[in-house]
Amino acid sequence: MSDQWSTHAVELHPDSVTKRFRDGDRQRGAREWRALTLLATYAPGLAPAPRESDLSGPIPTIVMSRLAGTPLRGRSLKDDQIKALAAAVTRVHDAVPPDVLAEVPLRPGRQAELIAQIHSWFPQARPRVNHEVGRALDRGMDWLARSALDSTGHPEVPDVFGPGDGNLANYLWDGERVQVVDFEDSGLSDRAFELAEITEHVGSWVEHPLDVDAFLAHFDLTNTQAARLVDCRRLLALVWLFLLTFDDADNPRNPPGTAERQASRFLDLLA
Repeated sequence: MSDQWSTHAVELHPDSVTKRFRDGDRQRGAREWRALTLLATYAPGLAPAPRESDLSGPIPTIVMSRLAGTPLRGRSLKDDQIKALAAAVTRVHDAVPPDVLAEVPLRPGRQAELIAQIHSWFPQARPRVNHEVGRALDRGMDWLARSALDSTGHPEVPDVFGPGDGNLANYLWDGERVQVVDFEDSGLSDRAFELAEITEHVGSWVEHPLDVDAFLAHFDLTNTQAARLVDCRRLLALVWLFLLTFDDADNPRNPPGTAERQASRFLDLLA
């Protein structure tokens, strides 16, 4: 289903899905189609199979196979589901061979973009929040100014193929394995950043919290990647704190008090 916040409309058919991108957004459509074709080649069965595309029309459209399975968001995950989720994430990251991956553009929403967005958001968000959320925003800006993220270009970690959206609704459990959908923000990334996308997404904690320690235990990270994961989790958590402060009180996307809960989560990450 699509809603007012979606970037696309979806039509579900018995064995296929048609995805129509809004406002003639060809870049999203192109990223989605590239991801589907790459994964069909290098990791068949992990994502929907690409059927056909029309990316040059006024409404960019993609047709793909329909996957069986239930989204992982909104449920308490068992150990086998967490293991399968980690396996699917690892397979996405490692699927594309290095020589092919080198030709894939950077995914949108990387750290430089997020940091610039945070600096533009702060003057708007700070006056509208209560003391608890405001204190977390202030601590977040202080941390960001002291971190090395603002001055770091391409991180000194291996590249991976990043799906670009950490929403657990995009990971489908069929009883045995996890498959992945929604690649409109996909592209070149790194493992730490993509893991933070999942652990810090509001969908990973607002209902039934993901066991983050159990999930991350399935990934063998280098010391550099582990240190970067800490910073990326803080950065993504701060982004979500800002996003939640802009939630429309008359038409909220999340339960009351979600911003305050995120403020507490973010301060714990800074501790």
